[in-house]
Amino acid sequence: MATAIRGFMASQYERVQTPGETSEIAPPNNLLRALHQDDLVLLQPHLESQRVEVGRVLFEPGDQVRYVYFPCGPTLISFMVLLEDGRGIETALVGREGAVGGIVSQGRLPAYSRTVVQFPGPLLRMGALELEQAKMQSPSLRHLFARYADCLMAQVFQSVACNAAHSIEQRTAKWLIAALDRTGDHDVPLTQEQLASMLGVGRSYISRVIKQLKDRGILETRRGGVRVTEAGGLDRIACGCNRAVRSHFDDVLRGVYPGEEESDAIKASAGDLQPGSRMPG
Repeated sequence: MATAIRGFMASQYERVQTPGETSEIAPPNNLLRALHQDDLVLLQPHLESQRVEVGRVLFEPGDQVRYVYFPCGPTLISFMVLLEDGRGIETALVGREGAVGGIVSQGRLPAYSRTVVQFPGPLLRMGALELEQAKMQSPSLRHLFARYADCLMAQVFQSVACNAAHSIEQRTAKWLIAALDRTGDHDVPLTQEQLASMLGVGRSYISRVIKQLKDRGILETRRGGVRVTEAGGLDRIACGCNRAVRSHFDDVLRGVYPGEEESDAIKASAGDLQPGSRMPG
């Protein structure tokens, strides 16, 4: 496994140079990248590379959280709260700016929500107990993950307020912008039914919103998803919730939330992918 990890680092990590030091490895996850180099060295022997496909469930409610997952590149993971009628409502969306699993908990605790992959791609995984041992060795590691927990909680708080106060059109535009920010890809491989379920609304409402956005030239519908053609139009429709979350990230963990230049770089790294090529089917 160690050989596989080193191979992943060699091929997928960027090489960075610090003054007076030899080349170091910067992981393709912004939260890990924010670590002091000594803290990253503590974690590297335990990091395992994986590729996850859309729909993969990492945790179900009640599962013991044995692993921590750090999404990389375009990978997106949702926290979904399951309701009595079987619906799953998204409370937080996590990309390369964060992690899911036992980041701040003390050891293995049961998951409260379903954690599911929304956009496929690479991630790094390590054992929750190994992370806990590393945090015991490093106060700076504990403090950084505690600050990230504060940012994640802010996103959940903002999601609650957004669901209560903003229109379906605003929330749809907000979600699409959040996906674009994190992936740098204008293809959104989610069906209208999946998007409606995550937002906690009926499919007919989402269908009307998608049609309105399509009529305005803001997006195109494709089999298995949509493609955003005018991100500025989405931004004008969306509520300010994404900006509020980004602002809190910048105050607490500056540089961790993906910026426009980084999103453009991730998109460019996709190579010669054709529009719609990430859609299922």
